[in-house]
Amino acid sequence: MKPVISHPWDLSQNEALLLQQKLATKVVREDKFGDIQLIAGVDVAYEKEGDKLVAAVVILDADTLNIVETATATDVAQFPYIPGLFSFRELPPLILAMSKLEHQPDLIVCDGQGIAHPRRLGLASHLGVIFDMPTIGCGKTKLIGQHDTPDIKRGAVTPLIDKDEVIGSVLRTQQGINPIYVSIGNQISLSTANEWVLKLSPKYRLPETTRSADQAVRVKLSKITS
Repeated sequence: MKPVISHPWDLSQNEALLLQQKLATKVVREDKFGDIQLIAGVDVAYEKEGDKLVAAVVILDADTLNIVETATATDVAQFPYIPGLFSFRELPPLILAMSKLEHQPDLIVCDGQGIAHPRRLGLASHLGVIFDMPTIGCGKTKLIGQHDTPDIKRGAVTPLIDKDEVIGSVLRTQQGINPIYVSIGNQISLSTANEWVLKLSPKYRLPETTRSADQAVRVKLSKITS
């Protein structure tokens, strides 16, 4: 897999901010896909001492949630650690990992934000736009916005709001367990994103896509640091 939109990654902070604003206009906030058979999870881990990044892409069967393929890549950080601009640091190694895939996913779930972002272009949206494909942002923590607490039952959801705009959902994937933050990445509606994240989380708080990708980066990272 290769991006359909290419741009430099060694940008200044101001250049990155301007590019975010430009790419945000390309985000599609409605369902734009056919049959979903393969779903990918992506994650990036940082070397504790040094500037290496490890990225993993794990593809699951959408029905069984069994792992179909795993690809990893190691890269050196090209962009500083700046809140709100993490995608410029984390996408280059993810692009390398995705280039190794033999299967093409129909949907990607990212461990991060989609449009639930100050400039409406978190990692999930950035990835979705440059690859021109459906993506979902699924974060463990909130970046911006306000919300009410959802009911304790599995599947309970409340809107995440910023400046009178609904930018995501606060979704309870397991009864009595802390909710997660779901947002549109690209080419998917918020209601459909919620449905998929819930389906991908049959037993645990986090979707199996995120859990599998997190495990893959941890294994890879342990090999390069041991």
